[in-house]
Amino acid sequence: MLVYRGMDIGTAKPSAVERGAVPYFGIDLADPSEPYSAGTWVRAVTPAFRALSAGVPIVVGGTGLYIRALLAGLDVPAADSEARTHWQGILAAEGVPALQQALIARDPHALDHLADPLNPRRLIRALERLDAGGGTVEAPAGRGPAPLIAPRIVGLRVPRPVLHRRIRERAERMFANGLAEEVRALRARFPVWSDTARAAIGYAEAAAWIDGGMTRADAIERTVIRTRQLAKRQETWFRHQTSVVWVDATGSESAATLAGRVNEQWEEHGAATLRGL
Repeated sequence: MLVYRGMDIGTAKPSAVERGAVPYFGIDLADPSEPYSAGTWVRAVTPAFRALSAGVPIVVGGTGLYIRALLAGLDVPAADSEARTHWQGILAAEGVPALQQALIARDPHALDHLADPLNPRRLIRALERLDAGGGTVEAPAGRGPAPLIAPRIVGLRVPRPVLHRRIRERAERMFANGLAEEVRALRARFPVWSDTARAAIGYAEAAAWIDGGMTRADAIERTVIRTRQLAKRQETWFRHQTSVVWVDATGSESAATLAGRVNEQWEEHGAATLRGL
């Protein structure tokens, strides 16, 4: 969601000061009204890799499909407009559960492969793939996990109680720092949001609070729940779909100490040429 201009508070986007100290790429690439995809992102950031004259890029994030697309490319068939219209009609008439049931009917394990099985955009894309004779978005037919060699992906892992406490603190901080005001301002500029942006964790809940669909406390609680679910799916995805070396953090060490441990893994496993870059 960092690709969206103006969606800053709910994505913990780097501040102007931070971006002045370190060059950032891959953020602020689209308006909330625009749909966005992993393939579009890879095409946008590839020039940054080619332009680096010294040092190495550091790719940070938890969106597994984007990282795999960067390392190994994508094998996704073109969308069928008729199929998309059909499934969007099902969504409008019967909601997300109908899409989930349709997906399960075609592939009993499909929801296990999706990064966010509550996201209607991902559900529709998975159904489109199956209609076209492929696998789900995150697990294409005929392809196993990307054959990552080195550098291995470093996964940061903190004890579950620490993670849950930090998630709650972050959700409360987002709303305290003006997330609802940010949503109001963005809605004034972009009355219609893409399915991608509209489903963003925190933004959907802030919008529901603004529209009277839930209380502020409920919006925060729902944001906490969705973030915890996402964190669990991310850990599961990286554990099964990629070559990960886990760095267990206590949650009390300094950022410098943790960065040093990550760098140790880089020194051990070395660099590799990213395919296609």
